[in-house]
Amino acid sequence: MKIPRPIYEEMLEHAREDAPNECCGILGGKNDEATTLYRATNAEHSPLRYTLDPNDLFRITFREIPERDEEMLGIYHSHTASPAYPSQTDINLATYPDSIYLILSLAEDEEPLRGFHIDDGEVSEVDLTVE
Repeated sequence: MKIPRPIYEEMLEHAREDAPNECCGILGGKNDEATTLYRATNAEHSPLRYTLDPNDLFRITFREIPERDEEMLGIYHSHTASPAYPSQTDINLATYPDSIYLILSLAEDEEPLRGFHIDDGEVSEVDLTVE
């Protein structure tokens, strides 16, 4: 997946703003290239887990993404103190096998962004390109 640098920076900004809680949102785009970041509210308001607010999820996936003629490419969230790798909770709650789950880590000395497919409990890393 290709992510333009301004979208990458906006995701990091969102993670820092919502810390110590996890942030979350959706990336829209086409042909494996992100074009729009859609911020969502973490309904859990928690530093350990996230759930996209149902109203935000509905608005983004049924209104905003179709209005821009985009596809939902990925779901992002932050880990405020752990690596950018899916936790067991992330794996258990993953319900979009066709989407890429992007995880931003705010932990020191960690890779800040990684992406994964999560399907039926199986995790596989995907290549991300930030340009």
